[in-house]
Amino acid sequence: MIQQSANPGNAIAIALPATLALLSFMAYAQDTGPSASRPALSGGYRFAEMTGEELFANICQGCHMPDAKGAAGAGTYPSLAGNRNLEAGVYPVTVVVNGQRGMPPLGAMLSDDQVAAVVNYVRSHFGNNYSDTVTAEDVKTARR
Repeated sequence: MIQQSANPGNAIAIALPATLALLSFMAYAQDTGPSASRPALSGGYRFAEMTGEELFANICQGCHMPDAKGAAGAGTYPSLAGNRNLEAGVYPVTVVVNGQRGMPPLGAMLSDDQVAAVVNYVRSHFGNNYSDTVTAEDVKTARR
């Protein structure tokens, strides 16, 4: 029969990292002040952000990446940077509202103004220079 001796050093070696991790988490959770580098989270079923840049940062860049160049891994997320499919404004509006393949439909969570804002942002950034803008009325028409 093997007998274990009580070694206080083992208990400390286990408890110390766990305690430090807990304290670190608690400090992070208590930091509720505004931060320029950390965007505000939306509450509820609809997104609160209103500018195209805010909407892209909080919704789109998780899959399409901050530089909008897309990603591949567990799934394939197309590049929005320099994307010729964005030339006709109705196409990205339709994709954002109704979804397509792996892209979820976001129309129920975004107002017409929000969809127009994020589509216009993507169409005028990341190497895209489409100067014609989509309007909330264009989005309303695409919803039908």
